[in-house]
Amino acid sequence: MVEGDSRLINMREDALAIFKAALVVVEPRETVLRTLSRSGEVLRIVQGRKLIKKFDLSKIDQIYVIGAGKASAPMAEAIEEVIGGRLAGGVVVTKTGHGLDLKKTTVLEASHPLPDAAGLAAAQKIKTLLEKAGPHDLIFSVISGGGSALTPFPAKGVSLADKQQVTHKLLGCGASIQEINAVRKHLSQLKGGQLSKAAAPAQVINLMLSDVVGDDLDTIASGPFVPDRSTFRDVADILARYDLSESIPDTVRQYIERGLKGQIPETPKAGDPEFQKVVNLIVGSNYQALVAAASFAKKRGYRPLILSSFIEGETKEVAKVHAALAKEVRASGHPLRPPACLISGGETTVTLKGNGKGGRNQEFALAGAIELDGMKDVLLFSAGTDGTDGDTDAAGAMADGNTCTRAWQAGMSPRQHLETNDSYPFFAGLGDLVITGPTRTNVMDIRLVIVA
Repeated sequence: MVEGDSRLINMREDALAIFKAALVVVEPRETVLRTLSRSGEVLRIVQGRKLIKKFDLSKIDQIYVIGAGKASAPMAEAIEEVIGGRLAGGVVVTKTGHGLDLKKTTVLEASHPLPDAAGLAAAQKIKTLLEKAGPHDLIFSVISGGGSALTPFPAKGVSLADKQQVTHKLLGCGASIQEINAVRKHLSQLKGGQLSKAAAPAQVINLMLSDVVGDDLDTIASGPFVPDRSTFRDVADILARYDLSESIPDTVRQYIERGLKGQIPETPKAGDPEFQKVVNLIVGSNYQALVAAASFAKKRGYRPLILSSFIEGETKEVAKVHAALAKEVRASGHPLRPPACLISGGETTVTLKGNGKGGRNQEFALAGAIELDGMKDVLLFSAGTDGTDGDTDAAGAMADGNTCTRAWQAGMSPRQHLETNDSYPFFAGLGDLVITGPTRTNVMDIRLVIVA
């Protein structure tokens, strides 16, 4: 932690306050309550001022809630608040430590990002509940980031251990979430629109908190109620692109080969009948959080600018671009004059080359610190909105122009820690980790570049 430099201390306090203000607008319970309203037996679904759909609950037999993801518990809590005594029950699964005690909904916890047996058991319970729903029943689905890993239900002939191995390889090779989920869908009995088959002929209202760039409906939690655009051919191409075709389990390779030959049905596509009674709606997104961050940054005295919510790519390279922008602000006053707060979102990737501990947000801050070494009155902040970054208890980290100097004084080499993907102990040693605990929301990452 920085000591003595009052301006830097204030910038750090501002960055954390801006981040927390962004979290408020995507708080899962509130996003659902903004979307659903009930007056007597009339249920309305709205987005902004637009009425999406209206239901007469007097014509509904049973109402259930199911869900998966880091935000599923508070989203289900909002469903209980709106539906009240009409809710017959439900099952949701969330990441270990993110659960809540609800009145009518069973909240289960499982491992993330690698799937485990608890997630498989939860997925089976969700499928069983859906299969008992009839044509006059209403299903609320509450989906958020992490939902894909939390509901592993391997395709026939593929084991949970097989899926764990494939997921581990995909997470470590730099594959995007879209690519990872395309593979997951085709090795699953639930993902890629397949839950729609289990729920039919019931009516489904699928509310999603988006954690993917571009808010692609079929990528959020691998789109369990959304028509799937990916194919077995895409899966084969992804595995080949990252040189994984020969290192995946034989059972998985054989399953994909059967899919390529048409011996296994494709995932449901647009126009399939099971989607006729499904309403898919995004209730919260990264861009909403960035807008809130910009508004709060302005209140703190900064000129804010949202760069993009679509930022992807290798974390270290993205950090270099953000550092370059900070240098431009300082040198020329473009794109903003100081005091400036540049804001971006999205989800970067890390290609693992070492056995260190960390996450993409901490690695972003470390790479940025190296680029900005020696600069005055500049701060980089990067954190995951779910409160976790990689396999750590930190949401992210912050760095400034003095970070590298302080690290050397503490006996740490910034470049060595970067090369070994060991950002967590680096920032832990400096006291610069951002630790929020589970936020129970998930709309990707928020990055701030503050130039005073």
